[in-house]
Amino acid sequence: MSRGATILGVEGLALSPDERAFYREADPFGFILFARNVETPAQLRRLTGDLRESVGWNAPVFVDQEGGRVQRLRAPHWAEWLPPLVAERAAGEGAARMMWLRARLIAAELMAVGIDGNCAPCLDIATDVTHPFLHNRCYGTDLATVIAMGRATAEGHLAGGVLPVVKHMPGHGRANADTHHHLPSVTTDAETLRHSDFAAFRALNDLPLAMTAHIVFSAFDDQPATCSAPMMRVLREEIGFGGLIMTDDLNMQALSGTVEERAARAMAAGCDLALHCKGTLEEFAATAKVSGRLSQPRIDAALAARRPPEPADLALLRAEHDALIGAHV
Repeated sequence: MSRGATILGVEGLALSPDERAFYREADPFGFILFARNVETPAQLRRLTGDLRESVGWNAPVFVDQEGGRVQRLRAPHWAEWLPPLVAERAAGEGAARMMWLRARLIAAELMAVGIDGNCAPCLDIATDVTHPFLHNRCYGTDLATVIAMGRATAEGHLAGGVLPVVKHMPGHGRANADTHHHLPSVTTDAETLRHSDFAAFRALNDLPLAMTAHIVFSAFDDQPATCSAPMMRVLREEIGFGGLIMTDDLNMQALSGTVEERAARAMAAGCDLALHCKGTLEEFAATAKVSGRLSQPRIDAALAARRPPEPADLALLRAEHDALIGAHV
């Protein structure tokens, strides 16, 4: 058995008949939601339920709920979270515990509306050249801090029943351009990358899912990592990541060509899943056509980390979290 090697977006707040029919046929591995899909908890529960009903199984539903600027579920129905780097600095020595608590609380909010995958933690190491769109989404400016905060975040999500997706593999921190609009090129030598940026992902290579970076690493190839077979070998062999690798959003302008061509190049390079977040049904269909199928054993291995939330007193966890970051709440 297999399923479509795609994670696809949704156009609005509810599924149309055409979308239902398409998802039934395309049978994607999962779905991803954005702010355009979010209105109220009741509406969101209906949407996630309808998505799973359309494919006939408990498919994962993902979102970007990092906190700060990148947060799709917002007040008044959901908590507002500080940018990760701001929250960590506020918590000081308690930062790792705070990040676990934060992830556990975010997971509870997501699970309550049927979302069981979060595109976090960001394991990108912030540097002096990191583009502002990413900088305060990072977890630190040094390798040890990023690893510690990333592990705490991943474990908090897993404890709450939510699959973490580490990103942006093999590291976005040295990029000085926004991949939504431009293709960055990192010229740092291979050995430096192996002992810094890549090492953060190596330390968390046991996690089930990762997202690529649309960045050229010139020490390895002249193509963006998402579409580069040499970079995929780095991710698998040097970083040692054994889980499913999804592309970053194929609709981002760092990549050239049509979305269909981008998906084809990414899958040929060695990505497991084509992530197409925003587009028309026709574009989603084109992506699904070229992305192929993902075998059930690979799916089962990735989803084995998905488990029921551990019992928790969420009010006590929130109080502890707030105490750690003090006046910044």
